[in-house]
Amino acid sequence: MKHVVLFTIDALRRDALGVYGNSRGLTPFLDSLTSDSLVFTQAHSVAPYTQASFPGILTSSYFFDTPRAPKLSLKRTIISEALKEAAGTQGITTAAFHSNPYLSAYFGYNRGWDSFYDSMQDEVDDISPYITGEAINERVDRWLDTVDTGRSLFLWVHYMDTHEPYVPDCQYIEQVDSSIQISKEEMLTLFKEVVLPRDAGNTETVQLLSKLYQAHISEVNTCAKQLFEILEKHKVLTDSTVIMTTDHGEEFGEHGGLSHDGKMYSELVHVPQLIINPPEGKGGRCNTLVSGLDLPPTILDLFGLEPHENFQGTSLFPLLEYQEKGVYGEAVGKLDHKIKDTDRPAYYYREGKWKVIYRQEEDRWELYDLENDPEEKVDRIDSAQEAQKTKEKLKPRIGREYL
Repeated sequence: MKHVVLFTIDALRRDALGVYGNSRGLTPFLDSLTSDSLVFTQAHSVAPYTQASFPGILTSSYFFDTPRAPKLSLKRTIISEALKEAAGTQGITTAAFHSNPYLSAYFGYNRGWDSFYDSMQDEVDDISPYITGEAINERVDRWLDTVDTGRSLFLWVHYMDTHEPYVPDCQYIEQVDSSIQISKEEMLTLFKEVVLPRDAGNTETVQLLSKLYQAHISEVNTCAKQLFEILEKHKVLTDSTVIMTTDHGEEFGEHGGLSHDGKMYSELVHVPQLIINPPEGKGGRCNTLVSGLDLPPTILDLFGLEPHENFQGTSLFPLLEYQEKGVYGEAVGKLDHKIKDTDRPAYYYREGKWKVIYRQEEDRWELYDLENDPEEKVDRIDSAQEAQKTKEKLKPRIGREYL
């Protein structure tokens, strides 16, 4: 493949997209891409929030593979660095455009890119704390004006629009629920007084927050359409494979909380993943369990490059040769918007229909039969014969953060 685009949308719930069963029509453009897409129904993030999940997406490694530190360890290899190392004289131009502070140059994510924009020098405010997808698109457009698209390109674009504080434009709220009458200041107050303290006690308020989030989903659909039009304008899209996914989902009271904390439930770690214009030339649905770890090796493979020794995942192609294995995730099990020194790790492992979770802070195990209980409401840890077997699969991972 001549060009590869990694398109990530922060905090994107899998069930927000029509291709995964949403009937509200929030994502008509994104859903229109599915005829040319390979849709992964069992894609999983390696963690439930950005700091812990993006090492999987960009470095094919887990959060606790290196000691926790503010900056990304030099022992990790970012996909941009791997492309530079492997491409040699072939040459691949790389660029990244995003506005997530945790993925900024300060944290070391700027290594290896020819162009890297993280918005940290731009002015934002409490109501709009991130640079929008529309503004990201404008920078992508200007960048494509300056590069030789006759060379291979790797472009990473990340949107923050679906992230809290859930203050969408009124036109998108209208599309979701025309009865909602709320000002931007009132939406910001909801964020400060309900989302930040994780107060999911009022069902009506949680439903309102969910609708504001859905309005952001509709907003992102518009931005995504603009991005694809920009790629088309610069004659990049035809020769591109586009990988669309997220770092994690979002919770609206399913397990007693809000936002995205250190929980390992499906609303946070079972994620959407589409590969548009896949190399095997056909779309369809793939029901194989896959991990965010597999994305960097897949990107190398799409360029015809060999796997990198530091990458733990496996290329998804050829799809028929992909060896399904269990998927695993780990993170600090925080239950607040910030990690505290007293927070302990949380882990999950899924194989087949069974998923086991362990929270170290409470020394608590959980087991769910996702085939019969996809919402993870009935803990089977004390009743299922598979409990001990699945616990043994996870136990070697516990305590890795101290190694």
